Amino acid sequence: MKTFPYLRVLVLLVLSLLCAGLAMAAVAFGAQASMPPMAEMAQSFIFSTGLTGFLFPEDGGWANGIGRLLMIVVGLILLYLAIARDFEPLLLLPIGFGCILTNIPLTGMNEPGGILYYIYAVGIKTGAFPLIIFMGIGALTDFGPMLANPKTAILGAAAQFGIFTTLIGALLLNDFVPGINFNLLEAASIGIIGGADGPTAIFLSSQLAPHLLGSIAVAAYSYMALVPIIQPPIMRALTTKAERRIRMEQMRPVGKLEKILFPLTVLGLCALMIPSAAPLIGFFMFGNLMKESGVVNRLSDTAQNALLNIVTIFLGLGVGAQMTAGQFLSPKTLGILVLGIIAFSIGTASGILMAKLMNLFPGSKVNPLIGSAGVSAVPMAARVSHKLGMEADPTNMLIMHAMGPNVAGVIGSAVAAGVLLTLKNFVG
Repeated sequence: MKTFPYLRVLVLLVLSLLCAGLAMAAVAFGAQASMPPMAEMAQSFIFSTGLTGFLFPEDGGWANGIGRLLMIVVGLILLYLAIARDFEPLLLLPIGFGCILTNIPLTGMNEPGGILYYIYAVGIKTGAFPLIIFMGIGALTDFGPMLANPKTAILGAAAQFGIFTTLIGALLLNDFVPGINFNLLEAASIGIIGGADGPTAIFLSSQLAPHLLGSIAVAAYSYMALVPIIQPPIMRALTTKAERRIRMEQMRPVGKLEKILFPLTVLGLCALMIPSAAPLIGFFMFGNLMKESGVVNRLSDTAQNALLNIVTIFLGLGVGAQMTAGQFLSPKTLGILVLGIIAFSIGTASGILMAKLMNLFPGSKVNPLIGSAGVSAVPMAARVSHKLGMEADPTNMLIMHAMGPNVAGVIGSAVAAGVLLTLKNFVG
């Protein structure tokens, strides 16, 4: 009698399985007449595989076939640089993975209706993601070193010289290199790489030359990661050991009121002089004002951490989504990579030479090494200046002095981007 409940459950379970089996058989019998032949089903499956998509693309073009496979290899290389070499991993890792995702055939992730398409359309094409990142960077930035020694801002401005010389160089390449034909807007987008400011480069290229966005973003972040390799030879070549040993005067303390008024002053000048730079400058200064005001610590912390990290993920994926074979595997990409490193090198040299020029005038001397920090790679460029100064004199601490031109370079690159944005008014 004790086993009866269990037997009843067993019988009910068997009857349920029998009923389910009969139902499935009835459905199969009813569908038999409309079921396609097995050979046709097998053929359909084969043509839906990624392997067929790589080898036999629907449109027959190489860019959607083998080109996709080559771009996946490029994505894997970016992942290797991010993971194994620690080259700007916060951006190169999502960019590399986005590159792989967008080049998987038959998925349509970068076509209308696909997730990568909407990430790009909503966040990058509109310029929203770079601006939000600029707000987070502003919340992380301390303008104290620059305010304590305002003439270091001149070094940050001088380092932007590479942007405009590279713009001219890109246009000159049209006459000397077959297969390269940069127009004015493309040349401007390439030149901004010299500012060593990834978000600014992405923002400007998304507005002026979106088809070059992938190549420009990869070049910008790759060279930012290579600051410790690219800059030292230029710095040593342009300075003497005696110049590298120059000790700078101790900086004065900067009060809270100065730090609060500075972002408002910069935004006001931007509104009067270069309103086209207001989006970048405005979000940058808004983030800084949140930090320095001290009354919205929760908002400042969110901008510095959670929000900045979230947007960085989607920005990287969206940029990677633009790395298709038709746009990336071309002579223009090679030209962008070459021009990018030239722009970066000129920017580094310009800051150093400006510091040497300033030392010809009466007043306190400037260590020329901090001029190289005028590029916007914060804080890596400042650390490189400090490291080379320590090599010449282990007791010479340059890090805070170098942060002055470093943060000034961020403002300088944003202003340069605003100037270049006005070029759209001259191109039909």
